[in-house]
Amino acid sequence: MAGYLARRLAYTILMVFIVTTITFFLSRVIPGNPARKAAGPHATVEQIIAIEKEMGLDLPLHIQYFRYFNQLLHGDLGTSLETHRPVLVDIKEYFTATMELATVSMIITVIFGIPLGVISAIKQNSLVDHITRLVSLAGVSIPVFLLALLFQMAVIKNPDIPIAGRVSTIISITNPLKPITGLYLVDSFLTFNWPFFKSALVHIALPAITLACPTLVIIVRMMRANMIEILQLDYIRAARARGIPERRVVYKHAIRNSLLSTITVIGLTYGYTLGGTFLIDALFAWPGLGRYAVNAAQEANYPAIMGVTLLIALVYNIVNFIVDVSYGFLDPRIRLDR
Repeated sequence: MAGYLARRLAYTILMVFIVTTITFFLSRVIPGNPARKAAGPHATVEQIIAIEKEMGLDLPLHIQYFRYFNQLLHGDLGTSLETHRPVLVDIKEYFTATMELATVSMIITVIFGIPLGVISAIKQNSLVDHITRLVSLAGVSIPVFLLALLFQMAVIKNPDIPIAGRVSTIISITNPLKPITGLYLVDSFLTFNWPFFKSALVHIALPAITLACPTLVIIVRMMRANMIEILQLDYIRAARARGIPERRVVYKHAIRNSLLSTITVIGLTYGYTLGGTFLIDALFAWPGLGRYAVNAAQEANYPAIMGVTLLIALVYNIVNFIVDVSYGFLDPRIRLDR
């Protein structure tokens, strides 16, 4: 186990280094002058040149690269050119909103996706199976932005279901939240602030369901395919021949083995969701990392771009590590120390 952890740590450091390096040089290709944007539209050439020197943009690219990594090793992600705050502070604020949205979305995916896939496989070619496959096909075919607009149009006349924001402005004033983790649902639950909890829950419902739909149908289809394949294997037939109850055959043997590849997809999807909520952030006015990243790219905000990229790379590697460790619990034949 210790050897495996050491290898994964080395792999994570290498991957983060590669991703950060590539992003550093690619970000310099983005059209626009950060110094000009920081100076404002009425700045003189002399003022822009002075800001370029202050930001180190007049230095050779490789010198800028080494300076950035030196700051990074000291825990400094730089200062955002847009908010003029430390990038670490900005990321903490926006990432918690994205993490909460992605987590709720993934909970919806797992709660509904795995059981639907199992039921569809057990009742193969039945009416339930055909309906599940049809809905899954429709879910894969409809773009996320169109799905979001359809959901918004469906509930727009219902004042109890908000279509934008993270919490009601009135609730945030009358029942202010005491921040602990930055996750509204968790903090309001821990502090017993039930009006705030209810408001945060109804606000996150629509964007979370929208974000969950594409991944939900993928999990359903994959779980169904895995279950159908495993239910036809010899050891399943042997278990049935020995008179083992069908429920035990399905839940103890078939589902457990079907989850191996499904968990990989769930883990990768969660990592992707954390860094890919751009459309959801825009359509539901969600103050997440996606909106922050898009604004950073549009404004050639180098420190913010690098900070977001570094965070996403770390999240992907952490999620992959958790997935790999979970294999050892689901399948005793897999040993992490090999």
